[in-house]
Amino acid sequence: MDTLQYTNGWLNLENNRIDEINHFCEDYKHFLNAGKTERQCVKAAIAEAKQHGFRPIEEFEQLVAGDKVYFINRNKNVVLTVVGKRPICEGIRFVVSHIDSPRLDLKPNPMYEKNELALMRTHYYGGIKKYQWASRPLALHGVVVTKSGRTVDIVIGEDPQDPVFTIPDLLPHLDKKVQRERNAAEVLKGEELQIIVGSVPMSFDDEKIKDKVKQHILIKLHEKYEITEPDFISAELMLVPAGDARDVGIDQGIVGAYGQDDRICAYTSLEAILEIPTPEQTAVCFLVDKEEIGSSGATGLESRYLEFFTGELLIRQAGAQYNDQMLRRCLWKSYALSSDVNAGLNPLFESVHDAQNASKLGYGLVLTKYTGHGGKAGSNDADAEYVAALRRIFDDHEITWQTGLLGKVDEGGGGTVAKYLAHYGINTIDAGAALLSMHSPFELASKFDIYELYRAYKTFYTEAL
Repeated sequence: MDTLQYTNGWLNLENNRIDEINHFCEDYKHFLNAGKTERQCVKAAIAEAKQHGFRPIEEFEQLVAGDKVYFINRNKNVVLTVVGKRPICEGIRFVVSHIDSPRLDLKPNPMYEKNELALMRTHYYGGIKKYQWASRPLALHGVVVTKSGRTVDIVIGEDPQDPVFTIPDLLPHLDKKVQRERNAAEVLKGEELQIIVGSVPMSFDDEKIKDKVKQHILIKLHEKYEITEPDFISAELMLVPAGDARDVGIDQGIVGAYGQDDRICAYTSLEAILEIPTPEQTAVCFLVDKEEIGSSGATGLESRYLEFFTGELLIRQAGAQYNDQMLRRCLWKSYALSSDVNAGLNPLFESVHDAQNASKLGYGLVLTKYTGHGGKAGSNDADAEYVAALRRIFDDHEITWQTGLLGKVDEGGGGTVAKYLAHYGINTIDAGAALLSMHSPFELASKFDIYELYRAYKTFYTEAL
């Protein structure tokens, strides 16, 4: 008789498996370091996909089993597809992860000078604890597109020789009235998330120029990047924590890094699809944008891009036989893992968790039957039959897995892209890793769980349900 007992995956691991895990996680850390923005993640994913034989959809007139195809949507979504042995219209295996993470975006008109310091104003993106972003090194990433259409890539703060940026916090000697009387959400307010970008005035005196420090910064930006102040209007520039992913703990069993929600799932699903043989059902790795702000916009899953690329796949296989009902049938027969992270049981704040239904670091893939808040609002709530099928294939392949919920019932909650996939009738469940310090500038994940995600996604792509 089966008993419900999850186990720590590190127990009784053979040395060769530990070596595999460590090697895989070194590559994962390189991916995190190189992909701190959506555009960078897409670029890295396509570069690796091309090395594994993937080609753009435009090169295919007719799709056959084994074809490896990719789509790019506005440089913020990437879809990798391995065409299966069965007709695409009989359903697809989707693993969908998001590649956006909480951050600070520069405002369209960000720069000003005050007290002979040049500063830039930001607007935070996604759910953050604002106080965590003060008095720490920040790097500037993104693109500027000039009026002429020239695209300028910018990364400042990652090279050891680069300057960094920071938000000046208030010293404890003077914060009694200004900060200590505020609640935690307002220790640092949104409009106080402003970075220092300069302190040296331009070297020549010009009485017509009032803000000499700001002007000096603009001169330097023009010298290096050939951009001007109005170009910030057509830019996507963001502040992220500066520095590389690191091992955490004397035993080095944890990866600490910015952006593991949800690039931990993006990387493992990417690596999984690159290595699978031709599957029975067509396999899709879909890396999406905008999850952290509700999946809105043309690059979020609330858009209809999933319909667009699925229709393109069907047309290139069914030809003149294609019709809209074929698309709807295909999606209705499909299966998806909404690959997103869960809140690991925090030893310092256990009271917010239902320990019996909380995920733990080192216990493998987390299957989250439902998310949502306040009575499962905004949740997908996976079918029992689908959960049972996943239990079977993961157990058959000795994948270490657990279940987990996002805290106690009335403690808070959150959502993922699952409900947008389920909108099409796709069988969907959330499946990712447990994290500590989620949405912070330094999130924590178990190396064992990272590798187990990769193994689980490979199994999902290829095994019968």
